[in-house]
Amino acid sequence: MRFSLYTEMQLHGGKTPEQLYAEVLEQIENADRLGYDCYASIEHFFFPKFSVSAHPTALFAAAAQRTKSINFRTMLHVLPYHNPMVLASEIAVTDILTGGRYEWGVGRGHGWIPEKAGVPLDEHARPKYEEAVDLLFTALSNERFSHSGTYFEVGDSHVVPFPTRSFRVFLGGTSDRTYELAAEHGWGVAVPPLLPYKALEQQLDLYRERCAEHGNEPDIVWIHACHLDPDRETALREARDWVTKFIYGNSSPLLEYEKPAADDLNKAGYGFYAAGIMEQLAEVPFEQLVEEDYVWVGTPDDVVERIEETRQICPGISEIGITVNAGGAPHWMAIKNQELFASEVMPRVPEVVPVGAAKAA
Repeated sequence: MRFSLYTEMQLHGGKTPEQLYAEVLEQIENADRLGYDCYASIEHFFFPKFSVSAHPTALFAAAAQRTKSINFRTMLHVLPYHNPMVLASEIAVTDILTGGRYEWGVGRGHGWIPEKAGVPLDEHARPKYEEAVDLLFTALSNERFSHSGTYFEVGDSHVVPFPTRSFRVFLGGTSDRTYELAAEHGWGVAVPPLLPYKALEQQLDLYRERCAEHGNEPDIVWIHACHLDPDRETALREARDWVTKFIYGNSSPLLEYEKPAADDLNKAGYGFYAAGIMEQLAEVPFEQLVEEDYVWVGTPDDVVERIEETRQICPGISEIGITVNAGGAPHWMAIKNQELFASEVMPRVPEVVPVGAAKAA
C-alpha cells in the first residue's frame, strides 16, 4: 500500500500565491521526511479558489532539490491545452530534474476551463483528446515517429530529450470513457478527492470489469480530504472552516463565474458539469460531509476505520492519498495532519494482496 499527499493549491483569502507556494514546498519537504511515497498536484488554470497550480512540473523541479526520496505526480496534465509532442519533451525534462522520481497522468480537465483558454466546447473535444493521448504515448515510446490522424499530422518527428525509462501513468475524471480507456491500456485511475464511493461506484465497477477483460490489474488511487486529532471534537472543530472552503472551492467556477451553456457542455462530453452536481455539493452541511464519507475527519482510529471500510467496498485500491492544505488551511494545520497520518494511520493500514501496478508508458 502506498500513501501520498494531493494538493489543489486552492488560493482563498488571506494568502498570496508566493506564500502558498512557499508553504507547499515546506510541506513536500516534511512529507519526504515522514516517508510518504508521492506528492501529487493538479494542473488547473483561471480559477484561484479551485487552484493556482498552473505549472506543477516547475513546482516539482524546485521540490526535488529539497527532497531525497518522495516521488512527484501531476494529476493530471490537461491535454486539451498542450501540444502532445511538446508535453512529451516536458515530461522527459521533469523526470531528469526530479532524478527519475516523476509520475503523471493525463485528462481532459474540467468543463469550465475550455472557454477561458479559447478552446471550443464542441463535438470535437473528446475525439481530439483521445487522439492527443495516442500521439503523446507514441511520442514517448518511439525515438522517431509519424502520425496521421484527424486532428494531428506529424511527419518523422522525435522527442528531445527522449525519456530513458517507463512511467507510472494515471487517468482521472468522472466519465465512463475515462475508466474504460485506463483499463484498456493498463493504467491506474485517480478518484476525484471530494466524492464518496457511491458517486463513482458505477465507473469503478466498469474499470474493474474492463481491466479483467484486458488482462490488467486495477490500480486505484483513493483521495480524500483528511483532518486528524487525537480528540474527535477538536478534529471536527478545526476542520470545519477549511473543509467547507475546500468543497466550495471545487464548486466556485460554477458559482462565481458565468457557467458555460449546458448544450455546449453536453456536446463536448462534459455533461457532469451541466447536471448541477457541483453546485449542490457546495450546499452540503459540514456534518453531512463527514457522516457520508465525502471527507475523513476524526481521530486516527476513525480514519483507519474509514480506510478499511473503503477498501472493503472498492477492490483494487493500491494507494491512499490525502488532501490536507485546501480551503485556506493554515500551514501548521497541514503539517499536523501530515504528521498524525504518517505516525498513527499509515502503520496500521495492511498491505493490499495482491496489487498490480499500473502498466508504464
